[in-house]
Amino acid sequence: MLLRLAYLTVRNAFAALRLLPMSDRDKDAEILILRHQIALLEPQLGTEKARFT
Repeated sequence: MLLRLAYLTVRNAFAALRLLPMSDRDKDAEILILRHQIALLEPQLGTEKARFT
């Protein structure tokens, strides 16, 4: 459990560092792509909605 927490912490830290040099336009494009992916995957859930907590 502790190893997994350490792994997730390091992975999220690197993900955050990757976003620093990105321009606002690049970030907006990534957000649009992620929203599109969610819209494509939601029908597979059936009547349930995707929850982000």
